[in-house]
Amino acid sequence: MPTYRVIDDEGVPLPGTELPDLDEETCVKMMETMVNVNEFDRVFNDAQRQGRLSFYFTNRGEEAQAVGSAAALAPTDWVWPQYRELGVIFYRGYTFEECANQCCHNELDQTKGRQLPMHIGSPKLSCMYVKSNLGQQVPAANGAAFAMKRRKQKGVAITYFGEGCASEGDIPSALNIAAVHGCPTIFFCRNNGYAISTHTDDQYKSDGIAPRGVAFGIPSIRVDGNDILAVYSATKEARRICIEEGRPAMIEGMSYRINSHSTSDDDSKYRRSKAPVEGFEGDERAYWEARSPIFRFGKYLINKGWWSVEREATLRKVSRKRAITALNDAELLPNPHVKHLFTDVYDELPWMLEQQQAELKDHLSRYREHYPEIPQRQVDSL
Repeated sequence: MPTYRVIDDEGVPLPGTELPDLDEETCVKMMETMVNVNEFDRVFNDAQRQGRLSFYFTNRGEEAQAVGSAAALAPTDWVWPQYRELGVIFYRGYTFEECANQCCHNELDQTKGRQLPMHIGSPKLSCMYVKSNLGQQVPAANGAAFAMKRRKQKGVAITYFGEGCASEGDIPSALNIAAVHGCPTIFFCRNNGYAISTHTDDQYKSDGIAPRGVAFGIPSIRVDGNDILAVYSATKEARRICIEEGRPAMIEGMSYRINSHSTSDDDSKYRRSKAPVEGFEGDERAYWEARSPIFRFGKYLINKGWWSVEREATLRKVSRKRAITALNDAELLPNPHVKHLFTDVYDELPWMLEQQQAELKDHLSRYREHYPEIPQRQVDSL
């Protein structure tokens, strides 16, 4: 299947292509969001290496897929992310501070300390929380999409997943359900070359993921995931298909995961980084580094007079300082209230949990000196 792209590696529009109708304000916001994601990643990835966080996922090299698709959606379209969609939620207004609170699991963490770092979400921004269960967000997105269809709402649900996740049984089931029931679901597959430690060559022999959508009768397209304008155009058209034609759509974004899968793995053990790339003086990682979506879109905007190297340098300094401040402030706040060991499951707490809560309060009261990290006010209000 061919790969759709709008601008080349130098940010120059390709002959015969139709550029999306985007104004300067939107383009600058897209660029700023990608830079913000990039700088936030640097600070928080380093923080994990320093032992200040337990875990972290980076988005390096894949910023355009999240930001480009987010820009093409309506603010009320529901997002069902995997774990490299920081650009989506940042584009919608999620703050560094909110993300830092979740990563540090303090009392302002909206997941109440029950999720791994970077398992972010925001109901007010129509973004569901990231789930650790691989692939479960994909069929769930159909539920949101079908609900909007039944309510005659002009909206879609978009769900993101990797090409490795596409090997989970949930994915073909979700595709079939959406096709049969005409769910306005956009399936966005980020094909970044590796499923944790498994290269795509070792995952499947077929032509990627997009043809699987075709097999289920779903309009599908493969795009250059580092071309933010191509991602935007494909997502916009997919949204139109969902709403106007009443059926799902699939996008496969071709990109590359620059960093490790997460801070829990060592990509030097499996990365094909020493293998030379034909026609390029450098290895696999260097090849894709040179094709960063931020570099490419930046050159495009500079040619239009909407961006500059100096402006990006200033933004990076500001973003980095803001990320460091957000991290430092988040670390100073206490942990989530201990009462959340018992909340959010039952509408009315059953007697056995009431008894356990009372026993916990008694225990913490008796041995206060052993729990200095738990504020007295939390114990008193149990």
